[in-house]
Amino acid sequence: MATKNRFSTQPRSNLMPWLGIAAIVILFDQLSKITITKLFHLGEEKVVTSFFNLVLAYNKGAAFSFLSNESGWQRYFLSALAIGVALYIVLLLKKHGGQRMFCWALALILGGALGNVIDRMAYGHVIDFLDFHIKAFGHFPAFNIADSAICIGAGLFIIDELRRVNR
Repeated sequence: MATKNRFSTQPRSNLMPWLGIAAIVILFDQLSKITITKLFHLGEEKVVTSFFNLVLAYNKGAAFSFLSNESGWQRYFLSALAIGVALYIVLLLKKHGGQRMFCWALALILGGALGNVIDRMAYGHVIDFLDFHIKAFGHFPAFNIADSAICIGAGLFIIDELRRVNR
């Protein structure tokens, strides 16, 4: 849905729907984290199914607790990195607003990245609570809605690129 810029003949994409999607991801992510921290103590676990638990876990690092045992510098480094990526994503959304799947992917990644930045800045760690496990393989690292949005966005991005290459 591109609109014309009154000073140019080039179409301009509407950024707001994509920022709205990112805001919805942030809202659901933060509400879920607030809820879990009010209902659980650190490390507390509730079995939901034979393959899924809710558990309150804190991650001071990146994905799969990478860098979590460092002295604290990672909080600022990962936050700065995520904010830089978020700014770049906003530029991409503005430039490519008409490419629906590409922008869905970017909006989900943007919302997820900012959801985790909020945690790092407010608490010093990311709040994780979704715990999937398979008996033969054990537990996967706990994650949250922001992480899920990032993964779904990355998957959409790959699908979009494969579709683009196959044209």
